[in-house]
Amino acid sequence: MRFEPRPRVVDWSILGVLVLVLCSGVVSLATGSVRDGWVFFAHGAGGLTLVVLLFWKLRRVRPRVSAGVRSGSGRVLLSVGLAVLALAALGTGVAWVLGANLDLWGWTLLNLHIGLGLLVVPILLWHVLARARAPASEDWEGRRTMLQYAGLALAGALVWRAQQAVVAVLDTAGADRRFTGSKPEGGSGNRYPVTSWVLDDPDPVDTDDWRLHVTGSVERPFRADYAALTSEEASATPTVQRALLDCTSGWYVERDWRGVRVADLLDAAETNDDATWVTFHSVTGYRFGFPVEEARELLLATHVDDERLTHGHGFPLRLVAPDRRGFQWVKWVTAVEVRDSRDWGQWVAIFVSGVD
Repeated sequence: MRFEPRPRVVDWSILGVLVLVLCSGVVSLATGSVRDGWVFFAHGAGGLTLVVLLFWKLRRVRPRVSAGVRSGSGRVLLSVGLAVLALAALGTGVAWVLGANLDLWGWTLLNLHIGLGLLVVPILLWHVLARARAPASEDWEGRRTMLQYAGLALAGALVWRAQQAVVAVLDTAGADRRFTGSKPEGGSGNRYPVTSWVLDDPDPVDTDDWRLHVTGSVERPFRADYAALTSEEASATPTVQRALLDCTSGWYVERDWRGVRVADLLDAAETNDDATWVTFHSVTGYRFGFPVEEARELLLATHVDDERLTHGHGFPLRLVAPDRRGFQWVKWVTAVEVRDSRDWGQWVAIFVSGVD
C-alpha cells in the first residue's frame, strides 16, 4: 500500500495542520499552566507532521516550481516564499527544542520562530484563495486514507516524544526546561532578564506623583500612594507568594513575591455584584484583564526575594499572575479597574502601548 495520500488530500492536510500549529502556537503564548500541556504537545507533534506533508508536497511540485522560477512567475515566487517561511519556522522551532539559541538584538531563537510563524499567515491566506482546489469526495474515501492519516498522526506523536527523550538524555536544552520550552534563569531577586512588551519603555516612576487607583464597578473607589501600600502597618503581615514567571522569550524564574493582595483591594473597594472582570492598567497604556475570581488570587508585588522591584521589573507595582505567561504580568501598574464585562479593547492596547 502506498503510504503517501492523494495530492489534493496532501494539500488540504497541509492547510489543516498549519491551522492547528498556528492556533496552538498562539494559545501557548497565553498559558503556562501544566493542565494546558496538551496545547504544547499538539503544537510540537503537528509541526513534525507538517514536515512530512511539506516533503510530499514539494517533491510533487518541484518540476512546476522550477519552471515558474525560471520564467519569473510572481505567483510561483510568492508560493516559494511561503514554503521557505514555513520551513524556516519549523526549523527554528526544532532547533530551539534541541537547545540552540541566538541573540537577535534582545530577541531569542524562540521569538524568531514565533515571528516567522506569524508571517506565514497572510501569505497562506493568499495562497489558499488563489490556488486551492476542493478535493473530490473519492479523495477522502476508503480504508487506505484512514490508515494513512492514523499512521501520520501516530508518527508525529512518536517522533515528538522521541525528540523529548533525546533532549533529556543528551541534556542539550537543560534538564530543568519546562513543558513550554522555556529555560531556567539563575540568580535571585531582580537578577533575571528585563523584557518589555512591544514598545513599552517608560521613564522611571516617581512615587511622589504616582498613585494606585481602584475604580470601576465598585461602591467605594479609592486611590493609594506608595507609602500607604508599603507602610509598617501594611507590611506588618506581608503577603508573600511563591510563583513562577514564564516569559514568551523562552526563559523562566521562580521567586518569592511580596506585596498587596488584589482581593484585599477589591474588598476595600466593595465590588458590585455584577462585577465579572478586573483589568490592570500600566503607566504605558498597556492593560490586561482577568476573570474576577482569578484576579482575587493575584498579587501586586512591590518586592521580589526581599528586594524592592527595580524599574525594569515594574517598580512600583507589578502583577504576579501564576500559570500565566510573562506578558500578562503587567508592569508599572497604576490602576485596577473592576468591570461588568470583558475589556476586549485590551487586545488593541497591548500593541499600541508605549507609543508617545
